[in-house]
Amino acid sequence: MLLRPCGAAPPSPAHDSAAACIALYLLHQDFWFWRAANPLVFGFLPIGLFYHGVYTVAVSGLMWLLVKFAWPGRLESNLEVESNLAKDRRP
Repeated sequence: MLLRPCGAAPPSPAHDSAAACIALYLLHQDFWFWRAANPLVFGFLPIGLFYHGVYTVAVSGLMWLLVKFAWPGRLESNLEVESNLAKDRRP
């Protein structure tokens, strides 16, 4: 449990998503595998390539979560309103 001052607001989902983005950005700088081709994963895949494959899956999952839960709904509602206005203007 993290300690916070009395009366401080709990962290928001925006803070959580920003922290996840920063963490994945920092993990992308994988200086620990730059000079190592060993060990081979599955007997043929260099460790750095495997790391970036796993990293790509993690980033894709984070992007899915961001779009699913952090996407501003007002953007979608504006598109629906504009679409309905465009349909009403057609002759």
